[in-house]
This record gives sequence, C-alpha cells and structure tokens, in this order.
Amino acid sequence: MTNAKLPETPTLADEAQSSNALGSWHDTAAKKSIIEFVARITDPTDAGYVAPQERIATFDNDGTLWCEQPAVQGDFIMQRLSTLAEKDTSLRQTQPWKMAYEKDTSWINQAVERHYNGDDGDVKVLFAGLGKAFADMSVDVFARMVSDFFDTALHPKYHCSYLDVAYQPMLELLDYLKANEFVVYIVSGGGRDFMRVITEQVYDIPPERVIGSAPTLNFQTDAEGASIMRGPGLDILDDGPAKPVQIWDRIGRRPILAAGNANGDIPMLQFAGGVGRPALRLLVSHDDDERETAYTGGADKAVSMARDQDWTVISMKNDWRTVFSFEMT
Repeated sequence: MTNAKLPETPTLADEAQSSNALGSWHDTAAKKSIIEFVARITDPTDAGYVAPQERIATFDNDGTLWCEQPAVQGDFIMQRLSTLAEKDTSLRQTQPWKMAYEKDTSWINQAVERHYNGDDGDVKVLFAGLGKAFADMSVDVFARMVSDFFDTALHPKYHCSYLDVAYQPMLELLDYLKANEFVVYIVSGGGRDFMRVITEQVYDIPPERVIGSAPTLNFQTDAEGASIMRGPGLDILDDGPAKPVQIWDRIGRRPILAAGNANGDIPMLQFAGGVGRPALRLLVSHDDDERETAYTGGADKAVSMARDQDWTVISMKNDWRTVFSFEMT
C-alpha cells in the first residue's frame, strides 16, 4: 500500500495564479477574502483544511450568477402566458395572464419583492397560473420549449442572448473553485427544469447539480414507452428556509461556501460551514446602475445581516472590472 501524496502548501506563485484566475475582479477586500479562504481550506498544514469531498459550494442563480432584472425565466413565463391569453379571451382579466397580455411586468416584479419581504399572496397566484400554463406536458416537451426560447430571446437592455448575461467575474469564480476541487451546485428559487436546460452550457454545471423550484410530477406510459409529466401543482418553492432543507435532502453535506444576493438566500448562507468548520458567505450587491441595474428591493435584510455577521459583500461597482463577457470584446 502506497502513501497518498498530500497537496503542496500554497506558495506566492500559487497566490499570483489565483489572482490571475479572477482577472475580472479588482484587487479589493472581496477578492482577497476569496483567495485567502481557498488557500486556507486547500492547505493540509492549515487548521482550516477541508478534504476535497467536503468542498461543497452552493450558488443562487438569479441576481447572483446572471441578471435578474428583468428575470430571464420571467420573460419565458410572460411569453407563454401571453400566448395562452391570446387564444383564450377569458384569461385576459385574471392574473397572471393579465399582466402578460398587457405586457406589464410591474405586477410580477412586485409579487417577487413582496415574497422577499414575507408576503406570498401574489406569488401563490403566480405559481397557480404557471401550474396551469405548463401542466399536462412531459418534461421533455418543456425542455424543448425552454431550448427554443433561448434560441431566439434577447435581453431587452443589452440586446444579446440571455445566455450571455451571466456575470463574467462569477464565471471565473466557478472555474477557480472547480480548479480547487470544489463541487459546485446551483440552489435557486428559479425553476429547476428551466435552469437544467442551459446550466451545463453557461456554467459547466450538469443538471444533476441544479436544485430549484419544481412542479408536481407523475409517471405516464405512452406511445414512446414512458414519460414524466408536469402536474398543475407546486412541489417545492426553493427559497428561504427551503434552500438548506433541499441542500441537505439532495446533497447530504453542508456547503462551506455559499453565495446569494437576496433575503431568500439568508438561510442558505447561514447553513454554510457549521460548528468548527470554515465558511465563506458571499452576498452580491447590485450597486452598479451603469453596467447593470442598481436595486436593493428584497435584499435589505441580507445586506443588514452581512454587515452584522461579517459576510463578504461583493460590490458590482467596486469589485468587478468587467460585469459581462461581451464588454471584453
């Protein structure tokens, strides 16, 4: 039996390489905290060393890895609801079809903000509508519908594919963590099956590592043999306390790094680490109204807790040299 070779202690050259790996980041405290944390947990001589199998990182998606104003999935939903309202006039005065038919996104934006502040009344109305809009179709048909959307839809502000509005610094961070033997998961309030279609292409994260909100599902035999069918109900709204519950249910390990941007991410960030284990908690702050969109709605509690708990706040304005890859061309 041969002795396993321990990883080498990080050197100044390693630190320089780490810095280069995060090239779209300014050399600020946020970048330093990431590099120092990774150096610590990968150094077998450090008391904070974490074995590779325990290097779990969980990231929210909307507003953390890519734009959420307007929400990418929100546009997909609006298109589907509008199509149904065009066909059925009786839907046009009922939410959420009404806002889609009138192309008024204020209702859905307010519903999401109220949700982050503890009021789920409109969100329940939204999900009831979505259940009907996408029910009684197989998960394969739904995936093709999502794929078709991404083939044609453009971001209204940047006039590029939605596939190109992932944040370049966060893509670099994902790559940096993977290079240091982290296993990265997406844990989002967004639709699990919507994200699964494109996460491998955009983030190099396979669908089995995507955790999100999901409808009820059922099994059905058909002419093709068998299918998984979407039902009208909501199985899980993966936000707030549901995030750490889903993490444990799906992964069976606590993350040591968690990243989010809103109040609904607080429980996931709190769950990171655990007693006697290192943890890095990252909160993306949308404070750049020139290159992105500045807003604080639905994030006030997270910002306050980040300050009180000494979490690492990532300022888009001050910490990122580049926000999107298309700025680099």
